[in-house]
Amino acid sequence: MSTLSDLAHAQGRLTDSDVEWLHRLAGDGQLLADLASADIVIWIQTEDGSFVAVAHARPSGAATLFYRDIVGERVRPQWRTQVQGAFESAKIVDSSSPDWFEETPTRVRAVPIVRDRGNADHGPMVIGVVTRHTNLGEARTPSRQQITFDECANDLFRMIADGSFPDLAAPTSPRRGAPRASDGLIRIDVDGITTFASPNALSAFNRMGFDDELEGESLAEVTTRLVPPSRQVDESLPVVVTGRAPWRTDIEARGVTVSLRAIPLKDHGTRIGAIVLCRDVSELRHQEQELITKDATIREIHHRVKNNLQTVASLLRIQARRTHSDEARDALTQAMRRVDSIAVVHDTLAQGLTQKVDFDEVFHRVLKLVAEVASAPNTRARTQSTGRFGVLPSEYATPLALALTEVVTNAVEHGLAGREGLVTIDATRTEDNLRVTVHDTGLGLPEGRIGQGLGTQIIRTLIQGELGGTIEWRGADGEGTEVVIDIPLRWLQP
Repeated sequence: MSTLSDLAHAQGRLTDSDVEWLHRLAGDGQLLADLASADIVIWIQTEDGSFVAVAHARPSGAATLFYRDIVGERVRPQWRTQVQGAFESAKIVDSSSPDWFEETPTRVRAVPIVRDRGNADHGPMVIGVVTRHTNLGEARTPSRQQITFDECANDLFRMIADGSFPDLAAPTSPRRGAPRASDGLIRIDVDGITTFASPNALSAFNRMGFDDELEGESLAEVTTRLVPPSRQVDESLPVVVTGRAPWRTDIEARGVTVSLRAIPLKDHGTRIGAIVLCRDVSELRHQEQELITKDATIREIHHRVKNNLQTVASLLRIQARRTHSDEARDALTQAMRRVDSIAVVHDTLAQGLTQKVDFDEVFHRVLKLVAEVASAPNTRARTQSTGRFGVLPSEYATPLALALTEVVTNAVEHGLAGREGLVTIDATRTEDNLRVTVHDTGLGLPEGRIGQGLGTQIIRTLIQGELGGTIEWRGADGEGTEVVIDIPLRWLQP
């Protein structure tokens, strides 16, 4: 668990919703740091009344004050009064004079993190404090972009102090390539008119075919003109480009894809405009599409391989039925069962997007297949599976499924031949090892000898050769047989 969650939950006065609020705010810490060109620190009050840093973001376009990690440290004496004041008064507290931090002049702002839990008895509650640490040693004449970024930061700080930022209704876990302030920022007023567009934002729209200036234009009308009428657009696009909801979407035109994120700006609950972050994610989306296409192709290949294997198994079944030799019929039946076991693995892979398989699902299907095919007319075999195999890479699922098919088949056909009995399969998995124990209540190994047939050779080749494991047969006449397979998990890494 993160330091933020550890301390917030241990603090006791905070609910799970409060902790989620703090996580959301910490997730936007980089945005605040980049807009304010300052270090951003989130503080949580501990049981003894002190404050501990639980999150820290450094500015991308300015020098950081904290070269060492500050998370986990208690608030320093020169900030304690300011942080305590913001926490107790629920108001923003600015330093009255420059604060010196390691011989660097700084300006500190303490912002209360306010939550309105909707409880009429208690009202809004302060759950923490955000501090903004501005390096005054590198002060320069601010550009128009810096002034706008600073104004946006101040708007967000005021929203934090009145409990309207962050918004828990906003989507979490953004797609790869979520826009940042440095990628492009557009500020729009309450009517959706652009009042500022950073050079990177303007370049992104230029690449989509907009050749004019964005300032003074309705962002919604601009995007409407850019998107071809024939292209289907995300239904969330209108609320994003008008700044009415804290949402994310993509817009695509002329082969260029731009990701947009809207952050509505409010003043005591009244919407005053919005920040729209934008980023050219054409290459990222192209890579994602290639991965989707690759996954679909691999799944189709597995599906066709499964169909072909099932066709082969059907041909073997037909041939087995028509042969008059018992020995040939048994050989063909065994070959059919092995092919079917491999087909089960490919069928499972064809249903997922990763090259890993839930082997418990695979083995359940294989076990039913073995029990149905291997039982002779006078044999009543019951199977029982315990434990869990877990998820395995696809390249090891096939040899393990085939090896277990052979082991269980031998237990049914030879150990329980002509009698009633039970075959149990137990899987025990640790971080370093997978152990599978197959035990039957049959006659046991004749004179303790291991068979030398094709099935045994296949099992040894698969377990020892392909999986790097070991296999041991145990048992004696009248006591059944136990087969123990050990596979080191270092061989099972994808």
